[in-house]
Amino acid sequence: MNVDRFRVRSGDEDAVRKHRPDRTPHLDKDEALKSLESSIERLRKRGEMLYAQSRYSLLLVFQGMDGSGKDSAIKRVMSGVSPQSTHVYAFKAPVGEEREHDYLWRVSRALPAKGRIGIFNRSHYEEVLAVRVRPELLAAEGLPLQGTSGNVWRHRFKDINAFERHLFRNGTIIRKFFLNISKDAQRKRMLERLDDPNKNWKFSTHDLDDRDKWKQFMSAYAEALAATSHEYAPWYVIPADHKWFAHALIAEIVLKTLEGLDLDYPKLDPGRRRELALARRRLLKR
Repeated sequence: MNVDRFRVRSGDEDAVRKHRPDRTPHLDKDEALKSLESSIERLRKRGEMLYAQSRYSLLLVFQGMDGSGKDSAIKRVMSGVSPQSTHVYAFKAPVGEEREHDYLWRVSRALPAKGRIGIFNRSHYEEVLAVRVRPELLAAEGLPLQGTSGNVWRHRFKDINAFERHLFRNGTIIRKFFLNISKDAQRKRMLERLDDPNKNWKFSTHDLDDRDKWKQFMSAYAEALAATSHEYAPWYVIPADHKWFAHALIAEIVLKTLEGLDLDYPKLDPGRRRELALARRRLLKR
């Protein structure tokens, strides 16, 4: 699969519109599932090498409207990777101590260490998406005048770019996914949550409030992705109406990212080899 066609080019505000949510180019469901299983197995090995080498870290950012499939994508794509090296953070509206700091503070604390994979289910991008669409959220942050005057969103784009560039320069590889679901598919999934007692807990009336602002959210996403997609931290638009396709595509993007790194298991120096040889002899004597 040519995953690069789904990458957002810097400055391209039409990127979201170019990829229909129901699109599954040149791939049927059976083929996608086979591709997914293959990618999961290969991800297991590359994830192990990432952990053993402990030179790079990987940060995966998932954004999308409610019901776009962020949870299931994370669960399925990362199912083969060791939990020891993977951490998932679901960022909701800031509370308590989080509100006393700038919006990058809490995500900075959750960044993956070297050798680890960090997964953000929603992220710092909420500050240029939900906060932009709902002005009352920005007002509630209690920022000084310089934090809300002028083009606050352009300033935040610059800050996010600088933040992610800094991470990249220090060994954190970043991939960002916008799960692009259609309004009709979202409606279907929301009704499923209402009709299935086991999924009722997933539903919130706040989701309907955001649904009412669909056009505003799509506009905010289009501008945010265009302004913050770069070679060092690219965005990908993932058609999300069909979960089987979204999972296969995300898995292949993550796999190709790890395969593009110079990963290897640590090489043993002579002293370490002697230590292991001695340990072997001791075990054989018992």
